[in-house]
Amino acid sequence: MTSHRVVFALLALFVLVLLTSDPSSSDDSHKVNLSLYYEALCPYCANFIVNSLGKTFDNGLISIINLRLVPWGNAYLKDNKTWVCQHGPDECLLNTVEACAIRVWPDLGAHFSFRFIKCVERLHLENKHSDWKSCFGREGLNSKQLIDCYNTGLGFELERSYAYETASLNPPRRFVPWVIVDNLPLEEDYQNFVAYVCRAYKGPSTPKACGSPPVEVNSSPKANSIGQVCYANVAKNQTSMAAAQGKP
Repeated sequence: MTSHRVVFALLALFVLVLLTSDPSSSDDSHKVNLSLYYEALCPYCANFIVNSLGKTFDNGLISIINLRLVPWGNAYLKDNKTWVCQHGPDECLLNTVEACAIRVWPDLGAHFSFRFIKCVERLHLENKHSDWKSCFGREGLNSKQLIDCYNTGLGFELERSYAYETASLNPPRRFVPWVIVDNLPLEEDYQNFVAYVCRAYKGPSTPKACGSPPVEVNSSPKANSIGQVCYANVAKNQTSMAAAQGKP
């Protein structure tokens, strides 16, 4: 009898906690959405991923960010079987490989997909992007799921969905990297993303990265742009294509 009373008491306490808890008080509900539209072989995208976004995992800023990567960039679909990439077939391949990485390692908390993509982009900065498969070993990742994603054509389907999403951006992206923080395109001021994230964050646990020195939003980003972007209109002049499927 006593054991039954204990069970009922615990259940009542559990229900009380559920009823009185405020789901909106979770830090997750206050996270800032940051989306990066990019392409694998744009050097400015690679630099941003490796040397800017990469720091958010070290300084704690990632704790207040819902990070989303969209590897399509300035590519465009030619037909149902081929698409054109600004920096050639290797970029088409790596865009698809990185799309597969995002699919097979979705848990950002474990950082697997970002670690892999950062590794690939670092190799690009070192002019070694053809060695991208070495990132499996460097990051201690099993390659099977990703390679299967590519070889089955799932990677192409992911890329096609990214193509439609990128084409639907409003305002349209003019270049990459194209960074959006809580629906606000940062345009030429994308390197100042920390300031925008910190200003948008309304949660209870502000990371030190938002503290000292204080961050400020650039009031006239276009005036300070130094052209470190890959422009979309340039891609239309390219003739390099990649098949929808094929061995990576």
